[in-house]
Amino acid sequence: MLRSKMQEYIDAGVQLAWLINPQHQQVEIYCQKQDTEVRNLPTQLSGEDVLPEFSLSLSCY
Repeated sequence: MLRSKMQEYIDAGVQLAWLINPQHQQVEIYCQKQDTEVRNLPTQLSGEDVLPEFSLSLSCY
């Protein structure tokens, strides 16, 4: 359900989307014209070319 919604956003023109799953400690990264990338245990996410100076910390304290 969530994956299909993320694909819907990309199809509608969203350039970058993250599906964060804290239970599995994974992030799925959705980008225009690219395959979905899955990262395990990421501590940082970048805005890539869409938001070049944006960074999201996923570290737990």
